[in-house]
Amino acid sequence: MIRVDTDAVRTFLHLLAASVWVGGQIVLAGIAPKLRREHRDALALIATAFARVAWTAMAVVVITGLWGLAAIDATTRDSDYLATLLAKMVLVGVALAAVLVHQLGTTRWALAIGGAVGLLGSVGAMLLGVVLVGAA
Repeated sequence: MIRVDTDAVRTFLHLLAASVWVGGQIVLAGIAPKLRREHRDALALIATAFARVAWTAMAVVVITGLWGLAAIDATTRDSDYLATLLAKMVLVGVALAAVLVHQLGTTRWALAIGGAVGLLGSVGAMLLGVVLVGAA
């Protein structure tokens, strides 16, 4: 059996937390329209409960991401790897800002644009994370 080391645990936690963050957004995007029409009060309760889980997951993503950055020697990486890593970090920042706009927004536009950009940024960051693992 292959040994489970700290790199595997870190990567597992990072992927699990990113999956909760992204997967939860996808699920909410799918159920929110029906809840908004038929159970408006339930939508607010579900969104608030999800936010607690999602922000905890994002904290794990950030911690494990920083841990992963500390584990690599950036001086040995080529410029394509570093550019992809930078693009991933930019998408994470865009996603976080957009989700905050969505969560704190009071207008339909803030909710819609914040949610859409937050999801797209999150999915893009996840894709680039997979690309980085493949290039390592």
